[in-house]
Amino acid sequence: MSNIDQNLQKIKASLPEGVTLVAISKTKPVSTIMEAYQAGHRVFGENKIQEMVAKWEEMPKDVKWHMVGHVQTNKVKYMAPFVNLVHAVDSFKLLKEINKQAAKHDRVIRCLLQVKIAEEESKFGMGAQEAETLLQSDTLKELTHVSIEGLMGMATFTNDQEQLSKEFGFLKSTFDQLQALHPSLCIISMGMSGDYLLAVEHGSTMVRVGSSIFGERNYS
Repeated sequence: MSNIDQNLQKIKASLPEGVTLVAISKTKPVSTIMEAYQAGHRVFGENKIQEMVAKWEEMPKDVKWHMVGHVQTNKVKYMAPFVNLVHAVDSFKLLKEINKQAAKHDRVIRCLLQVKIAEEESKFGMGAQEAETLLQSDTLKELTHVSIEGLMGMATFTNDQEQLSKEFGFLKSTFDQLQALHPSLCIISMGMSGDYLLAVEHGSTMVRVGSSIFGERNYS
């Protein structure tokens, strides 16, 4: 059994039923990702569209590719034929572009609205009120090639458990308020390698784990 196989089994054993593990494979070569595939894993996340497209072309077609990074509208067309879930929809403009490109492939692309939960300036996302306005808008009903299935949040990069708890708690309460109005919402994507167990305690249904599966990334 490879290290990757062992890591996957250990993480999956720590997750309650109903929580999806997205293996974040950014910067990792196909050979490494295939080890996770051979171990039975099928859900992978990338944060750059070009990198995801290159891997999609090489990998088996039963892989579910999640786009977890910030999306530029001019790149949507490259992932539209195959992407399974877009985590970081942070504007109506982006949602419209995803809808337009999905229509060309006769697909409905699943999306999450990214809500800003961290205080760091570098983090993207919309406010809770903005997300509610978008979900209530009549224009959204016209976008028949996207399906908004929940919320995603990027917590502050910190070891401060209290800070993380506050941010995860905020996303969960925002989700609960919006789900009461829109019962079709079912996904809360929050938690990464260092804090996914805390995120799950706060109601996460989807965790994005990379280095705990594949080891540290090499950005050189």
